[in-house]
Amino acid sequence: MRTFADLLENLLFAPGRNAKLALMVDYFRRVPDPDRGWALAALTGDLSLPSVTSSRIRGLVAERVDPELFQLSYDYVGDLAETVALIWPYGHARETPPLSKIVGRLSGTGPVEAGQVLTELCDAMGASERLALIKLATGGLRVGVSARLARTALAQMGAAHEGRALERIEELWFGLEPPFTDLFRWLEGGPAPQVDLATAFRPVMLANPLDEDRLEQMDPAEYAAEWKWDGIRIQATAFGGERRLYTRTGDEISQSFPDVIDSMTWSGTVDGELLVVRDGAVAPFADLQKRLGRKRVGKKTLADSPAHLRLYDLLHDGAADLRMLPLEDRRARLIDWHATHAPGRTDLSHDVSFKTWQELAEIRATARGTGQEGLMLKRRDAPYSGGRPMGPWFKWKRDPLNADCVMVYAQRGHGKRSSFYSDYTFAAWTEDGDGLRLVPVGKAYSGFTDQELAELDKWVRNNTVERYGPVRAVKPEIVLEIAFDAIQRSSRHKSGVAMRFPRIKRIRWDKPAAEADHLSTLVALLGD
Repeated sequence: MRTFADLLENLLFAPGRNAKLALMVDYFRRVPDPDRGWALAALTGDLSLPSVTSSRIRGLVAERVDPELFQLSYDYVGDLAETVALIWPYGHARETPPLSKIVGRLSGTGPVEAGQVLTELCDAMGASERLALIKLATGGLRVGVSARLARTALAQMGAAHEGRALERIEELWFGLEPPFTDLFRWLEGGPAPQVDLATAFRPVMLANPLDEDRLEQMDPAEYAAEWKWDGIRIQATAFGGERRLYTRTGDEISQSFPDVIDSMTWSGTVDGELLVVRDGAVAPFADLQKRLGRKRVGKKTLADSPAHLRLYDLLHDGAADLRMLPLEDRRARLIDWHATHAPGRTDLSHDVSFKTWQELAEIRATARGTGQEGLMLKRRDAPYSGGRPMGPWFKWKRDPLNADCVMVYAQRGHGKRSSFYSDYTFAAWTEDGDGLRLVPVGKAYSGFTDQELAELDKWVRNNTVERYGPVRAVKPEIVLEIAFDAIQRSSRHKSGVAMRFPRIKRIRWDKPAAEADHLSTLVALLGD
């Protein structure tokens, strides 16, 4: 466990991507099975210990530390695992079990037994190991490592498989289970893992944001364009009677969309956008959001929010793998496949015809009026490659909307921002019988520099009017210029609206709060 704790600490403070990769490669080469496999599962989010919950951990701490002292400490530190690691009374430090034995003891137990194991382990550990234990148990590592970066480290470890190593690992990944013993054996020169990939998730190809200056270097004849729809990217696969629906990160959501699953009477794998469509019109994203994450979907929801697949690409036609074909060839196969099978609850995302970038820019300018997020540009000769390769695909999103809003609440961040008030709730003016008042319309925690964060944090501390645990209400004096992709109705917010992907564009130190935007301005952007 000590080795895993050192890895997490070093990853947290590693200065960049290459340094993090080097740390993980070294760890995977030095640490034996199955410890390294469980560490990999923790880094990729594939380790689940459902009996250990944050509330249970708080309860264990409350039995040992004054609850008020713990709450004050948690408010200051801003991270549960770090607070517990530091405030837990020191016991009798002794050698702790390896990572695999800890996972084994915490797996398959009830909450009471898991609490007893956690108590025993925390009593035997120093602060660094306790921090790693709590992060491991709750699944919130927050060390700046994505699942793809961890798999990239595996590819660098497997020198015998240079070239297509990462692509092959991602191909196998969703058919493997922790502690990945067969995968490590293969990376070290052994036989490839035996995985049933018939209905397994295939890594999704992603687009890079388009820098418009780059257009001058691109030949419009080499690219196809299509609309970028405001739903969620999915992969649907059906083969041998098995049917699955995955998000772009490989999470299976079949149970939330039984209407789509029932319509998948074809054989193959398609890539597309999951939408709610009523009478041929795409509904707002909020309608789709109502169904996401549901284990059971009632008849009323199925009727009110009918799911629909808008297809972009055909990855497998039956058992035939088409991914290495050029986009134009895959597109032709998709059109034929769709005409042959006539699959229900689907249609095709059509090409947007253009000859020059200026012509396409004018078409893009109409996106907001018709509900699209913007455009996708795809090289006609590009194969389908998992990940985000630079060059083949670009997303050219519509210009964001902007609004000047007033900061009303600030909350501590997480990880490296746990000592800063970095999450800001902002509001717009509305009028009622008592005059003007501010109503929250969104929350943002990005778009500012480290220097601006330090300035905002200092301002929040000096201008707090009330405290609610880790949240501070502040004087309504700072105006934030907010950029956001869209606005939608929301019954969960007092304002009745919610912003999509809000971020701070500029801090308007120069603007009086009285000149911030009114709610009516935002409501007018709904377009309904």
